Amino acid sequence: MFRRELSIPLRDSAAALSNNLSVLQLPAGNLKQFAVVHGTSAQLLSAAPEDGSLVQRQLHAKEGPGVSPSLITQVHWCVLPFRVLLVLTSQRGIQMFESDGSVMVYWHALDSGDAPPVQAVFARGVAATGHFICVGTWSGRVLVFDIPAKGPNIVLSEELAGHQMPITDIATEPSQGEDCWADVVTADDSGLLCVWRSGPEFTLLTRIAGFGVPCSSVKLWQGIVAAGYGDGQVRLYEASQGMLHVQISAHARAVSALDLAPEEGKLLSAAEDTFVHIWKLRRSPESGSIEVEHCHGECVANTQLCGARFCDPSGSSFAVTGYDLAEILRFSSM
Repeated sequence: MFRRELSIPLRDSAAALSNNLSVLQLPAGNLKQFAVVHGTSAQLLSAAPEDGSLVQRQLHAKEGPGVSPSLITQVHWCVLPFRVLLVLTSQRGIQMFESDGSVMVYWHALDSGDAPPVQAVFARGVAATGHFICVGTWSGRVLVFDIPAKGPNIVLSEELAGHQMPITDIATEPSQGEDCWADVVTADDSGLLCVWRSGPEFTLLTRIAGFGVPCSSVKLWQGIVAAGYGDGQVRLYEASQGMLHVQISAHARAVSALDLAPEEGKLLSAAEDTFVHIWKLRRSPESGSIEVEHCHGECVANTQLCGARFCDPSGSSFAVTGYDLAEILRFSSM
């Protein structure tokens, strides 16, 4: 069971974007950082539960002089083996900052190319794997950036071309050594999932067909792909073969966010139907099949949820955001 904790006030409410919450746990004490998108700005907050102190700042997509600010589509902390970067995506490009947002270390402009005038140009979907950061784009391409141990010498090393529709989300999992079959999953607006093996050159391993609705959020854990869809379904696949193991009628409306607590195998799902659920995933030792147990459900009345994240690796606490809600709601286990 979970109980509601003191919420964190926001200067501006959260935008109606899927996966609109990022959480970074700092090594110093129990300090946590939260990031939420509102229009042309991202709100960064540092919260210390012990004394209730809160530090808040706004981060804008840096543009040239005389250029109007562009809408931000996602803000996400990427934890690499040697550094942490804050990645901000927008309608014009991709910007990478030091973890506190104080210094921009890299900027990549989006090329509209041959896009028709009615096609929106944007980047969306961010994840880190090894020393790479992967960012999705409106064209279906996934940009792979090679990140140095320090400094701004970031290089666009590869473009992955497995999708034809705009990318919605990207998930990664730390490599499990030579036996690791897949460590990156990308999703798009058609519901298609692509499973990759990262490395000096990324390899497309398999495609998982969609169901005619967007896949808004995707996660990867121990070879299991968890995907949330616009019809409220959460589906669990075997990454190695793309085989569907479990289909959960989790929500009455579109799933807006998924998260995984890797230590316990807990899956967090939030949706536009005001509900957030926690599920326990495990593999049967006899058959190897995936088993799912519902652990907790919470209703945030009259709120279209748009972001949800666990606040620790064991899944003992989580936070959610909602459209037009000027606070981050926090819950912890009793």
